[in-house]
Amino acid sequence: MNFMPKRKVTDTEIKADIMNKLLRKNCWGAKYLPIEALVSWIAKRIKKNGKRIRRNIKELVNNGYLLIHKGGRTISLNPTMSREILEYIEKIIERD
Repeated sequence: MNFMPKRKVTDTEIKADIMNKLLRKNCWGAKYLPIEALVSWIAKRIKKNGKRIRRNIKELVNNGYLLIHKGGRTISLNPTMSREILEYIEKIIERD
């Protein structure tokens, strides 16, 4: 088996990764993804536990990039912020 080592990433990179995952799954507006699935997927790839990822999700919600559904158990990208979301992802991912 080929395991990728976990690496240290910044909160900005985690936020871009969260939004990029939702973008690839086409989760805009009423199409959403469970937070637990997103946290477990990202936690496999970076150091630290899910608390850091959840904190970044909360910041994205507070900034208006993400929408919460089903009593806080699922999230999706905010379609009214589509231009800003795409620019943010491109800016951060191109840096890597």
